[in-house]
Amino acid sequence: MQQRHQDRKQYFYELANTAREFYLNYLQPHITLSPNTRVLEIGCGEGGNLLPFAEQGCKVTGIDICKERINEAQTFFTECHQQGTFICQDFLLSGNPKTEDERYDLVLVHDVIEHIEPNYKRGFLLHIKSFLKHNGIAFFGFPAWQNPFGGHQQISAGLASKLPFIHLLPKPLYKALLKTGGATASSMDELMSIRASRMTVEGFERLISEVGYTICQRTLWFINPHYKQKFHINPRRQWTFFASIPYLRNFYTTSAWYLLRQTQK
Repeated sequence: MQQRHQDRKQYFYELANTAREFYLNYLQPHITLSPNTRVLEIGCGEGGNLLPFAEQGCKVTGIDICKERINEAQTFFTECHQQGTFICQDFLLSGNPKTEDERYDLVLVHDVIEHIEPNYKRGFLLHIKSFLKHNGIAFFGFPAWQNPFGGHQQISAGLASKLPFIHLLPKPLYKALLKTGGATASSMDELMSIRASRMTVEGFERLISEVGYTICQRTLWFINPHYKQKFHINPRRQWTFFASIPYLRNFYTTSAWYLLRQTQK
Protein backbone atom coordinates (compact mmCIF):
# COMPACT_ATOMS: atom_id res chain seq x y z
CA MET A 1 0.00 0.00 0.00
CA GLN A 2 1.31 3.46 -0.87
CA GLN A 3 2.20 5.81 2.02
CA ARG A 4 -0.51 8.30 0.98
CA HIS A 5 -3.20 5.72 1.70
CA GLN A 6 -1.94 5.43 5.28
CA ASP A 7 -1.26 9.13 5.93
CA ARG A 8 -4.77 10.54 5.57
CA LYS A 9 -3.72 14.16 6.05
CA GLN A 10 -1.24 13.86 3.18
CA TYR A 11 -3.98 12.29 1.06
CA PHE A 12 -6.39 15.10 2.04
CA TYR A 13 -3.98 17.81 0.87
CA GLU A 14 -3.05 15.95 -2.32
CA LEU A 15 -6.73 15.69 -3.27
CA ALA A 16 -7.28 19.35 -2.39
CA ASN A 17 -4.34 20.43 -4.57
CA THR A 18 -5.64 18.43 -7.53
CA ALA A 19 -9.16 19.82 -7.12
CA ARG A 20 -7.83 23.37 -6.77
CA GLU A 21 -5.62 23.14 -9.86
CA PHE A 22 -7.87 21.12 -12.18
CA TYR A 23 -11.48 20.74 -11.03
CA LEU A 24 -12.21 24.46 -10.66
CA ASN A 25 -11.01 25.28 -14.17
CA TYR A 26 -12.77 22.25 -15.63
CA LEU A 27 -16.08 23.38 -14.14
CA GLN A 28 -15.68 27.09 -14.86
CA PRO A 29 -17.43 27.15 -18.29
CA HIS A 30 -20.49 25.42 -16.85
CA ILE A 31 -21.05 26.78 -13.34
CA THR A 32 -20.31 29.92 -11.34
CA LEU A 33 -18.86 29.25 -7.90
CA SER A 34 -19.98 31.73 -5.25
CA PRO A 35 -21.24 31.82 -1.65
CA ASN A 36 -24.65 30.91 -3.08
CA THR A 37 -23.35 27.69 -4.68
CA ARG A 38 -24.28 24.46 -2.93
CA VAL A 39 -21.84 21.59 -3.47
CA LEU A 40 -22.33 17.96 -2.45
CA GLU A 41 -19.68 15.26 -2.66
CA ILE A 42 -20.81 11.63 -2.49
CA GLY A 43 -18.10 9.37 -1.11
CA CYS A 44 -16.19 12.38 0.17
CA GLY A 45 -13.66 10.45 2.25
CA GLU A 46 -11.66 12.91 4.32
CA GLY A 47 -12.97 15.84 2.27
CA GLY A 48 -9.93 16.95 0.26
CA ASN A 49 -11.88 17.43 -2.98
CA LEU A 50 -14.26 19.83 -1.22
CA LEU A 51 -11.66 22.12 0.33
CA PRO A 52 -11.09 24.35 -2.75
CA PHE A 53 -14.85 24.84 -3.12
CA ALA A 54 -15.10 25.90 0.51
CA GLU A 55 -12.21 28.31 -0.11
CA GLN A 56 -14.31 29.82 -2.92
CA GLY A 57 -17.05 30.44 -0.37
CA CYS A 58 -19.35 27.64 -1.53
CA LYS A 59 -21.58 25.82 0.93
CA VAL A 60 -20.09 22.32 0.90
CA THR A 61 -21.50 19.04 2.17
CA GLY A 62 -19.81 15.65 2.13
CA ILE A 63 -21.38 12.26 2.69
CA ASP A 64 -19.50 9.01 3.25
CA ILE A 65 -20.33 5.63 4.70
CA CYS A 66 -17.10 5.49 6.74
CA LYS A 67 -17.28 7.22 10.14
CA GLU A 68 -13.49 7.46 10.42
CA ARG A 69 -13.24 9.37 7.14
CA ILE A 70 -16.02 11.75 8.20
CA ASN A 71 -14.27 12.46 11.51
CA GLU A 72 -11.05 13.20 9.61
CA ALA A 73 -12.90 15.54 7.23
CA GLN A 74 -14.29 17.53 10.14
CA THR A 75 -10.86 17.71 11.78
CA PHE A 76 -9.00 18.74 8.62
CA PHE A 77 -11.56 21.41 7.70
CA THR A 78 -11.32 22.86 11.19
CA GLU A 79 -7.53 22.96 10.89
CA CYS A 80 -7.90 24.79 7.56
CA HIS A 81 -10.40 27.27 9.09
CA GLN A 82 -13.07 26.30 6.57
CA GLN A 83 -16.73 25.46 6.99
CA GLY A 84 -18.22 22.17 5.79
CA THR A 85 -21.02 19.79 6.69
CA PHE A 86 -20.07 16.12 6.82
CA ILE A 87 -22.55 13.27 7.16
CA CYS A 88 -21.85 9.61 7.86
CA GLN A 89 -24.49 7.71 5.92
CA ASP A 90 -25.08 5.36 3.03
CA PHE A 91 -26.06 7.78 0.25
CA LEU A 92 -28.62 5.33 -1.14
CA LEU A 93 -30.46 5.47 2.18
CA SER A 94 -30.49 9.26 2.43
CA GLY A 95 -33.83 11.03 2.03
CA ASN A 96 -34.53 13.21 -1.00
CA PRO A 97 -34.39 17.00 -0.61
CA LYS A 98 -37.92 18.40 -0.45
CA THR A 99 -37.39 21.77 -2.13
CA GLU A 100 -35.27 23.24 -4.92
CA ASP A 101 -33.38 25.35 -2.36
CA GLU A 102 -32.30 22.18 -0.55
CA ARG A 103 -30.88 20.69 -3.73
CA TYR A 104 -27.35 21.22 -5.04
CA ASP A 105 -25.83 23.20 -7.89
CA LEU A 106 -22.95 20.73 -8.12
CA VAL A 107 -22.65 17.08 -7.12
CA LEU A 108 -19.16 15.53 -7.13
CA VAL A 109 -18.80 11.77 -7.59
CA HIS A 110 -15.09 11.07 -7.95
CA ASP A 111 -13.65 7.53 -7.84
CA VAL A 112 -16.92 6.18 -6.47
CA ILE A 113 -19.03 4.74 -9.30
CA GLU A 114 -16.54 1.89 -9.85
CA HIS A 115 -17.15 0.83 -6.22
CA ILE A 116 -20.95 0.66 -6.53
CA GLU A 117 -22.11 -2.91 -7.06
CA PRO A 118 -23.69 -3.51 -10.48
CA ASN A 119 -27.22 -4.06 -9.15
CA TYR A 120 -27.15 -0.68 -7.41
CA LYS A 121 -25.54 1.52 -10.07
CA ARG A 122 -28.79 2.46 -11.80
CA GLY A 123 -30.51 3.33 -8.53
CA PHE A 124 -27.45 5.28 -7.42
CA LEU A 125 -27.52 7.45 -10.55
CA LEU A 126 -31.26 8.00 -10.29
CA HIS A 127 -30.96 8.98 -6.63
CA ILE A 128 -28.34 11.62 -7.50
CA LYS A 129 -30.87 13.30 -9.82
CA SER A 130 -33.09 13.95 -6.78
CA PHE A 131 -30.26 16.01 -5.24
CA LEU A 132 -29.49 18.12 -8.30
CA LYS A 133 -31.11 21.47 -8.95
CA HIS A 134 -33.03 21.75 -12.21
CA ASN A 135 -29.96 23.04 -14.04
CA GLY A 136 -27.37 21.49 -11.72
CA ILE A 137 -24.13 19.79 -12.78
CA ALA A 138 -22.89 16.35 -11.77
CA PHE A 139 -19.16 15.73 -12.05
CA PHE A 140 -18.09 12.08 -12.36
CA GLY A 141 -14.56 10.77 -12.49
CA PHE A 142 -13.43 7.15 -12.52
CA PRO A 143 -10.60 4.95 -13.79
CA ALA A 144 -11.52 2.74 -16.73
CA TRP A 145 -11.40 -0.90 -15.65
CA GLN A 146 -8.83 -2.14 -18.16
CA ASN A 147 -6.20 0.55 -17.51
CA PRO A 148 -2.95 -0.66 -15.87
CA PHE A 149 -4.19 -0.09 -12.31
CA GLY A 150 -7.93 -0.06 -12.96
CA GLY A 151 -8.36 -2.79 -10.35
CA HIS A 152 -7.00 -0.52 -7.57
CA GLN A 153 -4.41 -3.20 -6.82
CA GLN A 154 -2.13 -0.42 -5.53
CA ILE A 155 -4.08 -0.50 -2.26
CA SER A 156 -2.82 -4.03 -1.70
CA ALA A 157 0.64 -4.98 -0.43
CA GLY A 158 3.99 -6.28 -1.67
CA LEU A 159 4.94 -6.79 -5.30
CA ALA A 160 1.33 -7.30 -6.41
CA SER A 161 0.53 -3.67 -5.54
CA LYS A 162 3.07 -2.54 -8.16
CA LEU A 163 2.13 -4.87 -11.03
CA PRO A 164 0.01 -3.40 -13.85
CA PHE A 165 -2.87 -5.27 -15.48
CA ILE A 166 -2.90 -8.16 -12.99
CA HIS A 167 -6.56 -7.42 -12.21
CA LEU A 168 -7.37 -8.63 -15.75
CA LEU A 169 -6.07 -12.11 -15.00
CA PRO A 170 -8.52 -14.94 -14.26
CA LYS A 171 -9.93 -14.45 -10.79
CA PRO A 172 -8.18 -17.43 -9.10
CA LEU A 173 -4.78 -16.36 -10.42
CA TYR A 174 -5.38 -12.73 -9.44
CA LYS A 175 -6.35 -13.74 -5.90
CA ALA A 176 -3.30 -16.00 -5.63
CA LEU A 177 -0.98 -13.14 -6.62
CA LEU A 178 -2.57 -10.80 -4.10
CA LYS A 179 -2.36 -13.39 -1.35
CA THR A 180 1.28 -14.13 -2.15
CA GLY A 181 1.99 -10.41 -1.94
CA GLY A 182 0.61 -10.27 1.58
CA ALA A 183 -2.81 -8.70 0.97
CA THR A 184 -5.01 -8.64 4.05
CA ALA A 185 -8.44 -10.27 4.09
CA SER A 186 -10.14 -6.87 4.10
CA SER A 187 -8.16 -5.56 1.12
CA MET A 188 -8.82 -8.82 -0.75
CA ASP A 189 -12.54 -8.38 -0.16
CA GLU A 190 -12.38 -4.79 -1.38
CA LEU A 191 -10.41 -5.70 -4.49
CA MET A 192 -12.81 -8.51 -5.37
CA SER A 193 -15.72 -6.11 -4.92
CA ILE A 194 -14.05 -3.63 -7.28
CA ARG A 195 -13.52 -6.43 -9.77
CA ALA A 196 -17.24 -7.19 -9.70
CA SER A 197 -18.22 -3.49 -9.85
CA ARG A 198 -15.82 -2.49 -12.64
CA MET A 199 -16.67 0.46 -14.86
CA THR A 200 -15.79 1.17 -18.48
CA VAL A 201 -16.32 4.22 -20.66
CA GLU A 202 -18.92 2.41 -22.75
CA GLY A 203 -20.73 0.98 -19.74
CA PHE A 204 -20.92 4.35 -18.03
CA GLU A 205 -22.20 6.19 -21.10
CA ARG A 206 -24.81 3.53 -21.74
CA LEU A 207 -26.01 3.71 -18.14
CA ILE A 208 -26.28 7.49 -17.90
CA SER A 209 -28.21 7.58 -21.18
CA GLU A 210 -30.67 5.03 -19.82
CA VAL A 211 -31.35 6.98 -16.62
CA GLY A 212 -31.62 10.41 -18.27
CA TYR A 213 -28.36 12.36 -18.18
CA THR A 214 -26.86 14.47 -20.97
CA ILE A 215 -23.08 14.80 -21.34
CA CYS A 216 -21.94 18.43 -21.25
CA GLN A 217 -18.25 17.64 -21.37
CA ARG A 218 -16.09 14.53 -21.44
CA THR A 219 -12.35 14.17 -21.05
CA LEU A 220 -10.48 10.89 -21.20
CA TRP A 221 -7.10 11.24 -19.55
CA PHE A 222 -4.05 9.29 -20.64
CA ILE A 223 -2.23 10.65 -17.58
CA ASN A 224 -4.59 11.31 -14.68
CA PRO A 225 -4.38 14.92 -13.36
CA HIS A 226 -3.96 13.52 -9.85
CA TYR A 227 -0.68 11.91 -10.96
CA LYS A 228 0.86 15.38 -10.73
CA GLN A 229 0.46 15.12 -6.96
CA LYS A 230 1.23 11.41 -6.70
CA PHE A 231 4.13 11.05 -9.12
CA HIS A 232 5.08 14.63 -10.14
CA ILE A 233 4.20 14.08 -13.79
CA ASN A 234 2.02 16.42 -15.81
CA PRO A 235 -1.44 15.28 -16.93
CA ARG A 236 -2.14 14.53 -20.56
CA ARG A 237 -5.43 14.15 -22.36
CA GLN A 238 -5.85 11.32 -24.83
CA TRP A 239 -5.48 12.18 -28.47
CA THR A 240 -8.90 12.53 -30.07
CA PHE A 241 -8.34 9.60 -32.41
CA PHE A 242 -7.46 7.14 -29.63
CA ALA A 243 -10.24 8.44 -27.38
CA SER A 244 -12.73 7.59 -30.13
CA ILE A 245 -11.89 3.87 -30.30
CA PRO A 246 -14.48 1.96 -28.24
CA TYR A 247 -13.23 -0.65 -25.76
CA LEU A 248 -9.56 -0.25 -26.69
CA ARG A 249 -9.53 3.25 -25.12
CA ASN A 250 -10.23 1.72 -21.70
CA PHE A 251 -6.72 0.25 -21.63
CA TYR A 252 -5.14 3.71 -21.61
CA THR A 253 -7.78 5.76 -19.78
CA THR A 254 -6.38 6.35 -16.31
CA SER A 255 -9.30 8.66 -15.52
CA ALA A 256 -12.54 9.49 -17.32
CA TRP A 257 -14.17 12.84 -16.45
CA TYR A 258 -17.76 13.73 -17.21
CA LEU A 259 -19.92 16.77 -16.59
CA LEU A 260 -23.58 15.80 -16.74
CA ARG A 261 -26.95 17.53 -16.59
CA GLN A 262 -30.35 15.97 -16.30
CA THR A 263 -31.86 15.41 -19.73
CA GLN A 264 -34.62 17.97 -20.21
CA LYS A 265 -37.85 16.58 -21.64
